Amino acid sequence: MKKQQRLSIIEFAKKFSTDKKCREYLFQKKWKNGFVCPKCGSFHYCELSNGLYQCNDCHHQTSVTAGTILHRTHVPLTKWFLAFYFVTQDKRGISAVQLSKTLDVTYKTAWYMIKRIRCAMKQRDINCMLLGTIEFDDTYIGGPTVGKKRGRGTEQSKVFVAVSIDKKGRPKYLKMQTTDNIQQRSVRKFAQANIQAEATIISDGYRSYIPALKDYKHEHGVYNPDTGMLHWLHTMIGNARAFILGTITVYLRKTYRNTLMNSAIVLIVAISPICATD
Repeated sequence: MKKQQRLSIIEFAKKFSTDKKCREYLFQKKWKNGFVCPKCGSFHYCELSNGLYQCNDCHHQTSVTAGTILHRTHVPLTKWFLAFYFVTQDKRGISAVQLSKTLDVTYKTAWYMIKRIRCAMKQRDINCMLLGTIEFDDTYIGGPTVGKKRGRGTEQSKVFVAVSIDKKGRPKYLKMQTTDNIQQRSVRKFAQANIQAEATIISDGYRSYIPALKDYKHEHGVYNPDTGMLHWLHTMIGNARAFILGTITVYLRKTYRNTLMNSAIVLIVAISPICATD
């Protein structure tokens, strides 16, 4: 996978400093080979002073935001693009409260923007299946309950995690999904929905994994962190937990964090799978 170059916030803000620059970028992404009228298919158009594009043949008017999460938005494109940056670049996540302060918009607007961005990310990759070498395990999200079991016996939200690894040993894509249990049937259902049959799965060989993954090439053994086993998978789990904490208002009292963290697991599902670039 080609290593992606990350723009600094200064570089990003400069590149998309005006709504016109944002529209030009969206134009290139929407019509890579030139304008095509969505109504009649004509290639001939003119740009109007209000930012719309009008077909010269049928006179249909459209915009670069039509059919996207930006359709009919009243928020400047420059603020939307900054929201894209903050939501996707900070592995800790960003709360609606923080985004509203950063962009100088209301909390309601910031919450709406974050929700739309995450839904778009989910929709884009919903049919993506992992291929190649896959690190697989289960985990749980949430603070420990006093007097209750920890680890795989916990009552907290259980999550299946799978990370595809490229030939250089770097992470490519991540899938996370909540599950009621980690029994054989649930493991098989997750694998069939998210991992291609040709993949090689690496796991710690938990008792339900071996029969559930019998149709795959399955390499398993006792987990030993000193060998680098499942290294990227556990890194992604740590990032996901940091992301959830990052979306919770920073001045919450510590006594409430575990309860909120348990319910916030839905945030992971809303953006799965995540492109895990270095």
